[in-house]
Amino acid sequence: MARILLMTVVLSLLWLMWSGIYTPLVLGLGVLSCAITLFIAHRIGFFEQEVYALKVLGRLPRYWVWLFVEIVKSSLEVAGVVLGRRLEISPTVVKFKMSTKDAVGQVILGNSITLTPGTLTLDIHEGQITVHCLTKQGADAVLTSEFNERAAGLTRQ
Repeated sequence: MARILLMTVVLSLLWLMWSGIYTPLVLGLGVLSCAITLFIAHRIGFFEQEVYALKVLGRLPRYWVWLFVEIVKSSLEVAGVVLGRRLEISPTVVKFKMSTKDAVGQVILGNSITLTPGTLTLDIHEGQITVHCLTKQGADAVLTSEFNERAAGLTRQ
C-alpha cells in the first residue's frame, strides 16, 4: 500500500508541475490520468515486482552523461550519412544476448539504443535484443559498444 501511495504522490506532483494550468477541468483530467495509470500499474503487478525498487537511481546521473555523449556522437555520424553526397544507407538488423537478466536493465538498454540516432530496438525477448541499424557500420558499433555492459552495470548489486 505504501508503494501505491508513494506513486500517487509522485504522479500527482509531476502532473501539477508539468501542467502549469490549474483549472478545474485540467485538474480533473490530471486526477483521472493518475488514477488510470495507477490502475494499470496495479493490474500488471508493477507494485509487486522488484522493478519498483529502482536501485539504479544513484548510478543514473553518470550513465546519463555517458549516454548524452553517445547520442551526440551518433547524431553526428547519422548527419554525415544523410548529408553525404552518396546516401550510404545499409539497413541492418542485429540480435545479441543482453548482459543483464534484470527487467530494469533490459529496458534501460533497449531505450538507450533507441534514443541513439540511427538505431531502433525492435524486440527484447528471453535475454536477447533485436536492433535495427541505419548502416552496417552502425550495426557493428552496436555489437561492440559499451551499451550492453553499462546498462547491466546499472542494476548489478
